[in-house]
Amino acid sequence: MNLSLMELWTQMGAFAKGIVVVLAIMSIWSLTIMIQKWWNIRRAQAETKRFAPEFSQFLEEDNLTEAIKLAEGYKRSHVARVLGNALSEVKPLIMDGSVTVADINSAERAVEREMLMTIVDLKRGLGVLATVGATAPFVGLLGTTMGIVNAFTGMAASGSGGLSAISAGIAEALITTAFGLMVAIPAVWMFNYFSTKIDNLTAEMTYTSKEMIDYLIKGVSGEFGRSRFTREFSAGTGAGPISQ
Repeated sequence: MNLSLMELWTQMGAFAKGIVVVLAIMSIWSLTIMIQKWWNIRRAQAETKRFAPEFSQFLEEDNLTEAIKLAEGYKRSHVARVLGNALSEVKPLIMDGSVTVADINSAERAVEREMLMTIVDLKRGLGVLATVGATAPFVGLLGTTMGIVNAFTGMAASGSGGLSAISAGIAEALITTAFGLMVAIPAVWMFNYFSTKIDNLTAEMTYTSKEMIDYLIKGVSGEFGRSRFTREFSAGTGAGPISQ
């Protein structure tokens, strides 16, 4: 007995249709988050690759005003947000030559605060993907369980037995489990993918923020522009921190 999906839908009971609708909503919600998250991370990485060489050049020239202005122009870059905030904190002090250890500590705390908020933004939506990936198979299994119960109940009520009598009911029941797995598998894959990507972006922010603090510390002794960050980060290849 061959049944098309439309025939299965028309033969489904109200409970099974409700399960399919719930799974469809979960699928659309998770797909929307996947697309938005992929696009945002892609733009953040692209902007960072454009931002890093220019920013490094301004640091080499000790041009903090242009460096801060550049960072403010790259709103999507995770590195620009962190470094721009740190320089904004200490720019007035650097310009009048009054930087102290306490000022450097203040800049470091500003970097940590901005990193925290940036990581929160990057992780927004991952909880939904994790929830969909974990619960969609169980939602489908619930529909399967109730469908099998209804199939055997109908067989008992009709007084007929055999596989042919309950094949349509079993097919209706199993389709919800299949749909649940179709919803869950992409959600789990993309959750793991985005988690790894965010870990890489966090490592980039941590690396560059530490280099920024080193730059400021060296600046206290009149060595502005000599930070190793300006050479390694701008390269973007080999041992540099930028992920491809």
